[in-house]
Amino acid sequence: MRRWLLAIVFGTLSVAVAATENQESAHMKMRMTGAALDWAAENGRLRPAMQAFPKGGDLHNHLAGAIYAETWLDWAAEDGICADMAVPALKFPLESKSCKESGWLPAAAARADADMRRRLINSLSNRSYVPTLDWSGHADFFATFGRTVSRPERFGDKLAIVAQRAARQNTLYLELMETIVLGELFPLVANIELTGDVAADYETLMASPFGKKVPEFVNFIRAEIDTAKAKKSRLLGCDVDAAAAGCDVEIRFIHQVIREFEPSLVFAQIILGWAAMDAVDDVVAINLVAPEDGFIALRDYSYHMRMIDHLYQNEGPRNVTLHAGELWRGLVRPKQLRFHIREAIEIGHAKRIGHGIDIAYEDNSEELAKKMAAESIMVEINLTSNDTILGVRGADHPIVMYRDLDVPYAISTDDEGVSRGDLTHEYMRLYTSYDIPYQEMKYASRNALIYSFLPGESIWRNKDCVAAIETVGEANAGCEKIVKTSEKARLQWELELRFRDYEDMLRIPKRKRKSFN
Repeated sequence: MRRWLLAIVFGTLSVAVAATENQESAHMKMRMTGAALDWAAENGRLRPAMQAFPKGGDLHNHLAGAIYAETWLDWAAEDGICADMAVPALKFPLESKSCKESGWLPAAAARADADMRRRLINSLSNRSYVPTLDWSGHADFFATFGRTVSRPERFGDKLAIVAQRAARQNTLYLELMETIVLGELFPLVANIELTGDVAADYETLMASPFGKKVPEFVNFIRAEIDTAKAKKSRLLGCDVDAAAAGCDVEIRFIHQVIREFEPSLVFAQIILGWAAMDAVDDVVAINLVAPEDGFIALRDYSYHMRMIDHLYQNEGPRNVTLHAGELWRGLVRPKQLRFHIREAIEIGHAKRIGHGIDIAYEDNSEELAKKMAAESIMVEINLTSNDTILGVRGADHPIVMYRDLDVPYAISTDDEGVSRGDLTHEYMRLYTSYDIPYQEMKYASRNALIYSFLPGESIWRNKDCVAAIETVGEANAGCEKIVKTSEKARLQWELELRFRDYEDMLRIPKRKRKSFN
């Protein structure tokens, strides 16, 4: 009996000692990786080192804004779309007319002319943007969205491009904002005047022809996504080689509501999004988009929040992430900087905030930020677009405040095609601008999955998984179960495996001594 007890005691001690040693080894690897990242930054290697850095996901990514101008132009040339060089912009030919008959050039002809191609690329993106008296970064950025068009069949092409781009940056997951149904809603709701009483307005809309067509629109959204995903797989060759770049990148969609329309159309979009989230697995959340400083966006901001609140309270909770506080001093009147983030959270039920730039101007701003930290309301940080659109960078950027008050954040691209960047560039900018240690880089990357709208339990709520991660071990029985049953946990565990490989790989290289005599 005594020998048996001693065996148990010493066996337990051996496991504890081994776990401690593994933990120390894990911490040592992180320190070595951090040192190697510093070396890479000082010796011209930051881009490859950061491209290989494992990224949980990109949670704030407008699909249309993720496409580069050259790609829009290539598609236009292939699909018989026109180039209006007076803007310049891409346009569909007028009904039953050619591009020439419409008063424009075929996009293929414009692409073949070096000067026209240059002007188009600059007009469809922020490339070569220079601020002038009458033309701001804000104007240059948002103008691009009215200048691009493509055939509906290009939905799958867009998915293939962003998935492949993500894979080549070691990114596991994308939540893409996309508006799939919009034009179809205009004739159904354009003549409906709402009262401001959201309960009555909801009944009015649901009793209208729009309300009767909601199930049809939901089915259309599902079919469009399924068709696009299938085309993405064909384009990437996933059926032939499942390991091809982009095939293993998980994609979900955020129903994108354009808020710069009259109330009937905005509420109809929100109602449709609520129904889509309930019926289409790939649609995981809703967001309101378009410039937050627009006339209608400002006029109806609180009204829009109440629309969301009505559905949340009466049709059941859904995932909400909202552009809020993408404003800055001078862009709007001071009174309009005081409440957008708070109302997005307290009335709009936002689980995540996109941008959140004007947090310091909100009433009781520090209390609000502490509330966000306490309630785990994450901020989607978009450093490049914040700089381009609002001129906010460096110490002025609220990431400094959010970090200080422990508000969770993740790094995202916003519109990488328009801004001419990618997620790797955003991480590089985070690292170099704010002296972020490697451990916090991992924190930001992990947050993209922790706060994603993927279904299932998080591994960070499972003590067995946390223990396995801390010792850089394999998934134990308790952790393996959740990894097999939770979509979120599966990707989180994959991220941890990629961190392990990255930390084994990234080292300061040995250099031969050289003489320059």
